[in-house]
Amino acid sequence: MVAATGVLVAAVFYILNLRVSQRNQELMLKSQEQNLETRRIGVIDSITSRIIDSDGTRDYMELLRYEWKDYEDFERKYGSENNLEAATRRYTHWNSYNEIGWMLRKGIVEADDLYDAGVIGSIFVWAKYKPVIEEIRRRYFGQGYLRDFEYLAGEIVKVAKKRDPNYSVPEMLDKYVPDK
Repeated sequence: MVAATGVLVAAVFYILNLRVSQRNQELMLKSQEQNLETRRIGVIDSITSRIIDSDGTRDYMELLRYEWKDYEDFERKYGSENNLEAATRRYTHWNSYNEIGWMLRKGIVEADDLYDAGVIGSIFVWAKYKPVIEEIRRRYFGQGYLRDFEYLAGEIVKVAKKRDPNYSVPEMLDKYVPDK
């Protein structure tokens, strides 16, 4: 009887111990998920703060105002040899969007979160500068140049269309155009 009681107590203790361990594992996993979410938010905040602050917003709006006829005209007006400030502004934004796209492609951040954080502007910059970037790829850097910027813009468009099936990238990005 004493031996059986000892075995029974040991079994009950073992079961209770297993439940406590299981509960501790669940709490640890929940804590890790919260830490991961906090890190993702921190990453998104650190990335987007460069683009969304007042200087970044000013540069973004300026980029959308540039006008050119063809690639040669673009280079004359905004190329690094003739307009270092414009080139710096442009490359800063392009490279920031490329970095964000790389993190998105790697699964570090999610497209919905980026959309909510205000990275929708990437699709406007991509739409405006796609012909210029394609020419730069052709002339200088190859097809991989800014591929993650292109990926980012495509994924953000998908989010926009998922949230609003009628969404399309506007043709005029910096001026009010009344409905026709």
